[in-house]
Amino acid sequence: MESFQQLIVDQLAEKISNERWFIVKKWDDLAKHTMGQQIVRSADSVGANIAEGHGGYSY
Repeated sequence: MESFQQLIVDQLAEKISNERWFIVKKWDDLAKHTMGQQIVRSADSVGANIAEGHGGYSY
């Protein structure tokens, strides 16, 4: 069985998450601490859900 890191969808989720991080880092403090934190957390959770769901079955 392949690991979740080898899945294209996980690689894309990680790329999107990294892009969001670099975008939010450039924002002013108020924007970072209000919307920015939520945007970064939600983007990170996509990859976490892929990893969690990948091992959630049995034969």
